[in-house]
This record gives sequence, C-alpha cells and structure tokens, in this order.
Amino acid sequence: MPGVSTLTPPAHQPLRARLVQAAETGSPSMRAIASFMLAQFSDLPFETAATLATKIEVSEVSIGRFCRAIGYANFKDLKDHLKDDIGEQPWLIKDRLQALRSTSGQRDERLSQGLEAEMAGLVGVYELARTPEWQAAVERFTKRARVLVTGFQTERGLAQYFASQMQYVRPGVQLVDLSAGNFAEVLVEGAAPQDTCLAIFEARRYSRQALVLAREAKARGIAVTIFTDRYCAWGADYADEVFMVATQFNQFWDSTAHLALLGNLLINDIFLARGEGAEARLNEIARLYGAFTGHVGNPLTPVAQ
Repeated sequence: MPGVSTLTPPAHQPLRARLVQAAETGSPSMRAIASFMLAQFSDLPFETAATLATKIEVSEVSIGRFCRAIGYANFKDLKDHLKDDIGEQPWLIKDRLQALRSTSGQRDERLSQGLEAEMAGLVGVYELARTPEWQAAVERFTKRARVLVTGFQTERGLAQYFASQMQYVRPGVQLVDLSAGNFAEVLVEGAAPQDTCLAIFEARRYSRQALVLAREAKARGIAVTIFTDRYCAWGADYADEVFMVATQFNQFWDSTAHLALLGNLLINDIFLARGEGAEARLNEIARLYGAFTGHVGNPLTPVAQ
C-alpha cells in the first residue's frame, strides 16, 4: 500500500469510527483491511500484524501503514484502543445481548440514545438526496427503459417494496427473480445495457450473490446503484453510485429502516421528474386495483368504463 495518505481522524474518534471512515473513503487496499477488521472486530485482540496480513492477503508492512494512516503507531497501538469500543460492534451478538440485559433498568436512557442516533441518520439520508450522485441516479431511474431491482437476505423485502412502489410511477420496472440462480434476466435478456439500470439493496453480512451480480453487471456496461450500510467496502468497485446509511441505533439488531426511507425519497424525485405521465400512470394503476381487488370501504368498479 505504497504512498497511502493519512486520514487524519480526530484524536478522540473511536477505533470503530476510524475503520468505518477508512472502509468508505480509503484506497482499495485500505478498504479491504478496514472491512476485514470491522467484520472480525471481536477477534482483533487475538491477532498479530502477521496473522492479519495472511488472512487479508496483504503484506505485514501494509497492515502497519494502514494503522498509521488511521492514526495509530502500529497494530499493537490499535489493539490497545480496542477497549474503548469493542463492545459496540454490531455483529458481537453475544456481547450486545449481555450489554442489553445488564442495562435493562436503563431502558429509557438507551431509547433516548437510539432516538438521537436515528435522527442523525435521518439527517444523513436527506443529505444524500442533495448530492450530485443522487441527481445522476434520479435521472437514470427516470429515463432508462428498464429498471431492475434486487435484494438479498433480509433486504429482499426492501427491494420488493422499492420495486412495487416504482411500478406505480413508471413502466419497465422488474424485481429480479432469485430462484433461477443465474441472473440471466439481468445479464442476458432484455434491453441493451445502455438502456438498463440495476438497483441492489444489501447490508451486512453481505450475500456473495450481491457482489458477483454487481461485478458482472458492471462488466457488461449496466449501470449499478447500491443501497447499503456504512460498511460496504466493495460497493464502490462495482457501482456507479453507492448510497450508505446508518444502521446502528443502540438496538440488538442493525436496522435498515433508513434504506426504505432512501428508496421513498428516490421514488418521490422520480415521480416529480416524470411529471404528468407519472400521475396518469399512478391513477390508472390505482383504478385497476380498485376494479380487480378493491379497497376497504370502496365497492368494486368495472374495469371497462
């Protein structure tokens, strides 16, 4: 990792926050090291620079350079700071559960802390909606002939919600079928790559399918947008835009609620960009739903007027 620049984090910044910053903004090598450390946070006290280098497949010198880049003298110095925040790593499920149980009498305090974190995350989502990358994504999702949407693991539901909402606003939106196992509908069938875009919803621990699909789509010239958490080190390598949101809110499990909010904001901007055509489509689909299925309190109406 020659010539790596120091990220100059604040002196009081916890180790985990420094790793998150490196995973988001560092070089590919730095992102790989930071992401591995975040994923294996609970095992870091038992690692050495040599064992860590072997597992990440980088040199021991690279580990030392990385540590200096994020503000530590060496890997030993980094480990000395683990005590400051090792109990806060989201995937330390046993530690987190024990911590929640031990502070059961402090529930109101935990709720207040969680509320503050959620509000900060909410501000972050709206800040993303003001970026040039956001405007590029809105234009693409508005104008491309074919929009493909997919999600993996628990984020599959977020992808379905996003696709279903967007289908009201514009045609050509399709939720990718994962059952075939080959993603031919993304990589082989359909419109030309320049007329297609792909949205991927994914959060830790990331499905291998998400990375492979993003890589293959990008290689074929299909524009890729990834909606994810703040730990996705690989997304920037295979996507045109990566929108990262906060997912830690002082709860037992990470929350992906802000990913749903991100999708809602994007669909709103797409609706505004499409103008009257989107409104007419939405009204027609709503009428058809009322005719075939109906809503509470509304009688079914014939399809034909």
